[in-house]
Amino acid sequence: MTIETDDSKLKPQRNRSRYAFALMPLVIFLGFAAVAGKMLYDQSVNGLDVSAIPSALIGKTAPSLSLPPLEGSNTAALADSAIQGKLTLVNVFASWCVPCRQEHPILKELAKDSRLNIVGINYKDRNDNALRFLGELGNPYKAIGVDPNGKAAIDWGVYGIPESYLVGPDGKILYKKVGPFDERSLTQDLLPAIAKASAGS
Repeated sequence: MTIETDDSKLKPQRNRSRYAFALMPLVIFLGFAAVAGKMLYDQSVNGLDVSAIPSALIGKTAPSLSLPPLEGSNTAALADSAIQGKLTLVNVFASWCVPCRQEHPILKELAKDSRLNIVGINYKDRNDNALRFLGELGNPYKAIGVDPNGKAAIDWGVYGIPESYLVGPDGKILYKKVGPFDERSLTQDLLPAIAKASAGS
């Protein structure tokens, strides 16, 4: 005895299964897009790029510095005396920070500018890794302070690294850059700020 099946009833079910299977990549893509969008939003504050948000410290006296040296770097420890009376760029960096590596050649060039004193805060880094980083890329810093637990970074209001602060000879913060320097931020923002501060002093 044979059982006959009604293909006309099965076809709609098969078609629905095919459509669902065909739509699966689109559903997965939209899911990934939603997650990526959320991550990008989370990297901002109220939907704004943090690099565009002015620091509350601009125009105020820079936080006090008293950090131990990076052992083995032959560079002075970072204390208030390292920036006192000098136009100084305070750069927060770490060996594990990829954008820090990208901006490092710019810092090396800036170190040749006689108007500018560059110092570094080494943020939550391992000593040997920081030494390897500077050994490979060069050391633009006149002084380096180690910030193993991030306390100094909190005092300076750091959002993320790299981050840089231009401090006037009078100890007041003139300019802040969140994220790595590139040619645009260098020529349009930092260099004019350095020129203005140098002319004023």
